[in-house]
Parts: sequence; C-alpha cells; structure tokens
Amino acid sequence: MAKPDTVRGFVLDGFPRTQPQALALGEMLADLQRRLAGVLFIAVPDEAIVKRLSGRLICRECQTPFHPSYMPPREAGTCDLCGGKLYQRDDDNPVTVRARLKTFHTQTEPLIRFYRDAGLLTMVDGQGEVSTVKAHALAVARGVQAAIA
Repeated sequence: MAKPDTVRGFVLDGFPRTQPQALALGEMLADLQRRLAGVLFIAVPDEAIVKRLSGRLICRECQTPFHPSYMPPREAGTCDLCGGKLYQRDDDNPVTVRARLKTFHTQTEPLIRFYRDAGLLTMVDGQGEVSTVKAHALAVARGVQAAIA
C-alpha cells in the first residue's frame, strides 16, 4: 500500500477478517499516512450463500465458476470457455459452508459494527442479479474514490 500504484486508492478483498486485523491495518495505514476511505459489505442471507456455494462448479482448467441455477454451462460438466471439466470443490457442500458461515458470524461480523461505527461502512444487497449487485458495488467504489480524489 506504499507503492505508487495505490495513490488513487486500493481494494482489499476478504481482509481484514477480524477486529485485531482491522486495528493492525489501521495502524499500518497510519504509519504510511494513509487511511481507509470506505468499506463495502455485500450482504447475502446465510441460506442464499449455502445454496450458491453448494451448487458451485469450477472449471479445472481456467477456474471459471458455473452454477446449475444461476449460470449453467451449455453442456453439463463442461466449461463454456475452454472445454475443461467442471468439478465441485470439497468444501462447497452445505455442512462445510454452514461451518464457514459460523466462523464468519463469530470472527468477521463484528467488523460490520466496527466499520459502521467509524462511518466507513456501505452495505449493498447481494441478492439481486449479478450485474445489478456489481453495478451497486462499483458505484460505491467510485463514490469512495471520488471522495479521496
């Protein structure tokens, strides 16, 4: 984050995950005379996450994701882009996804309050069409970027 290509901003995806990590990030940014300008949280109910992840298929060759309900491949088991075989990750099953969500609620959910209290949090509803959610997330990012410009 001290490199020249971050002058106009940067995105951290999936970090921090805990409040101690958030505090350490804040200290590191302060040492660099930087600060977080905004935090985006894409909110999706647990059962929707379980449904999405437990149906997710990944191409072994190009890693493109597919889903039987949301983005089915034209030919079952085959990637539309490269023709590679599709597979399901071992941890993309309902039991494991629910365990990961439990960890999220315990460790990461407190960050929502932490960043909301700091006035940095913007929440986007993640249940719409991918293009709609993407548009909302990009609008938030552009707004944050404009605020720091």
